[in-house]
Parts: sequence; C-alpha cells; structure tokens
Amino acid sequence: MANEVATFGAGCFWCLEAALNELEGVHSALSGYMGGHTAAPDYQSVCSGQTGHAEVVQVSYDRERISFAELCQVFFALHDPTQLNRQGNDIGSQYRSVIFYHSGSQQQQAEAFISELNQAGLFDAAIVTELSPASTFYPAEAYHQGYYRQNPQQGYCHWIITPKLQKFRQQFLAQLKQRPS
Repeated sequence: MANEVATFGAGCFWCLEAALNELEGVHSALSGYMGGHTAAPDYQSVCSGQTGHAEVVQVSYDRERISFAELCQVFFALHDPTQLNRQGNDIGSQYRSVIFYHSGSQQQQAEAFISELNQAGLFDAAIVTELSPASTFYPAEAYHQGYYRQNPQQGYCHWIITPKLQKFRQQFLAQLKQRPS
C-alpha cells in the first residue's frame, strides 16, 4: 500500500468530505482548516475570516488505487473553481478554492490540470483555484466530521449537498466504494 495525503478546499467542507469518503482507495477524508496565520483555529474563528484559514478536507489515500489526478477531477467537479473567495452563498476567504500540495509532484499535477481545464474552456471564466504548499492541518470539531452522513435532512445538506452528491455519484460511479444496485 502506498499511502499519500492530499488537501483540498472547495467552499464548505461538508460536501467535499462526503464525496471523497465514497471513493475507492480513499482511507479517510477529514474536515479541517489550513493556510492561516493563527494556531489552533476553531470553526467560529475561521468563519470570522480573520485567521486566514480555508475550510479544507485532508484525504489519506492509496495512490495505487486512486491517483492524485483522479482526486483533482473530483475536486473540480464538486465546486465552481472560478469564484474567488466564495462558493454560492458562502462568502469569504475561508471558502476559497485551494489545493494545498504536499509535494512537488502534486504541485505540478495540479498546475497541469488547471491549465488543461482553462484551455478546454469548460468553465465560463478562468479558474482562480489557489495552489499553496501544505501547512499545518487542524482537524475541525468532531461534529463536522461526517456531517452530511449524520444530517442529510438538515436544510443546507438537503438542498445543496444532496444534489451535488447525486451528480457526483453518476459521474464517478466506477470509482465508488459501493455502487448502487
């Protein structure tokens, strides 16, 4: 087994965590915070926009079963990477589109993937996803971990995340741990 770590920010971490945890080869996807300038941030301080952290999901995966490039495909399919410091109604730098790379290889692959997406014109505007070296990962509070799985009927989950996950499951069916029968 060849374990690796990847860290992505795509707005609210609940959706990204839920999707990534469904992928074959992903050991775990944890919600948390990265990229800020204060130690030990919590949800309230990150939401204030004053810590510089982004809501992220840190993924532990087996690179022999799923590649970093495949994780990038999922990441870009689950959010709008052309919105600067926002996703839908979530506004602020804590909701920025960001890939925190853990190696030079991840940085190069992310740069190449963004270039390909921009050249293909798949989005109406240029991709503004930030690429930054990984820094300290702070796991989010326990109630954020597996939030969607535990609260699918909560308003935000039901109206925002469920439709995204349905589209994700159709698009990435062959890569899911459990395929619907």
